[in-house]
Amino acid sequence: MEDKKDKKLKWLILLTVIVGTFLGRLDQTIVNLALPKIINDYGITVSSAGWIATAYILANAIFVPIWGKLGDTLGQKRVYMIGFSLFIFGSVLAGLAWNLTSMIAFRVIQAIAGSADYPTAMAILALNFKPGKERAQALGIWSSSFAAASVFGPLIGGPLIDNFGWRSVFMINLPVGVIGMLMAMAFIHESDIKRKKDRFDWWGAITLGGALTSLVLVLDRGLDWGWMSANSMLTYLSTIIFFLIFIRIEAGHNDGIVDLKFFKNKVFVNVLINNFIVFMAMMGSVFLIPVFAQTFLGYDATQTGFLFMPMAFAMMIAAPIGGNLVGKVSARYVIMASTFVAAVGLYMFSFLDPRSTAINIIVPLGVMAFGLGFGMAQRTNIIASAVPQNEVGEASSVLALARNIAGAFGVAVFGTILQDATNSKVMDIGKYTVIHSHDSKIIQEAISLIILRAQVSAYDTVFIIAAILTVIGAMMAYWIKVHHEVHQEVFVE
Repeated sequence: MEDKKDKKLKWLILLTVIVGTFLGRLDQTIVNLALPKIINDYGITVSSAGWIATAYILANAIFVPIWGKLGDTLGQKRVYMIGFSLFIFGSVLAGLAWNLTSMIAFRVIQAIAGSADYPTAMAILALNFKPGKERAQALGIWSSSFAAASVFGPLIGGPLIDNFGWRSVFMINLPVGVIGMLMAMAFIHESDIKRKKDRFDWWGAITLGGALTSLVLVLDRGLDWGWMSANSMLTYLSTIIFFLIFIRIEAGHNDGIVDLKFFKNKVFVNVLINNFIVFMAMMGSVFLIPVFAQTFLGYDATQTGFLFMPMAFAMMIAAPIGGNLVGKVSARYVIMASTFVAAVGLYMFSFLDPRSTAINIIVPLGVMAFGLGFGMAQRTNIIASAVPQNEVGEASSVLALARNIAGAFGVAVFGTILQDATNSKVMDIGKYTVIHSHDSKIIQEAISLIILRAQVSAYDTVFIIAAILTVIGAMMAYWIKVHHEVHQEVFVE
């Protein structure tokens, strides 16, 4: 029997990793709010400022699998502490940044450090909570901290920026980060599991980093460059070459940066595919909601941020509920149902028009978030249970990487769909439009109305496609068959 002291320690460990996860996600939310002030202070263009976000995304994507592997090799607590302390250091430097170049460099440091959180935090929880319902509940509560950060981002970031300037959004990480580090030192103990002692796969890390850099760069910039431009073609080629070299290196390495045996595990692969499709559809389409709200409904940035708060609360409520179903309902059915609910939320967005109110955005966001949150613990728990205990960090880093890339794919794909659909619908509407006037002002107004109608209709197209993709992801969840499902333990070699 587990005594009360050990049980209390478990929940203190959960609280500790929540602080770290919350801080990292909060930082991303707040920095986005601060960008207009940074642009003004540095006297830079919006396009140039975009590299602050792009550099962060690139560095984060590259280092997630590296931290996951290091955690399984050196110990989760050690890597968690290194990442946390480096994140605080990078935050202070970003708060002191004097120009765009220094800001990008210091945000890269933050991104490298922040990417350590997901794989190590998940591994720490998987190693400290018993497989099954207990672990799923812990992972569900932890997952809800992602949503909580998006709730408190506008609430904390707005007043900080308005009263203390944009640098304060970085400096606030220092006191909160120190508290989180002290908690980690006190409550998290290094795992006793046997760790691999093989030489770290640096060449695998370098080639994977090269492939991810090229891939994320073209996904982030391809719409501006043109998908068939010289820059895009070079990054496609670079991605393929680096990826092929990476596969060749990993196939001949006893303990590579990514264990290719994971991809022989049907449970792991099916969960990964479901995650990729769902996150691509949802992240790729939902990023357009703020654009719609500010372009067609006249909301400012702060008002738009508040629209997303109920979404975060819905996810926070749904995640623990989904975790409680472990051992009671088959995981694949929970994931299928939750994904269908998310698809319904996405489809509801297709009814938006310039007459829509805040409720017309809040309700679909809430439905979608509830669906996503309801299956979050199940998805995460299956990944943690489908591999040996000493590879949980590495496996979770692959899951995090898949979600990040899916989000980047989604933004690129749906941004392109929106642009192409708008152009196509302008032509279609123009064919059937007759202007009974030669007045240039009336003609110009008619053209503006045609473009407006085409743009709104294009958003409908985006959300319908996103809903269809999410339904496909839901149906594919049927093939997530977990053996010994009551205990959620799957070890496939």
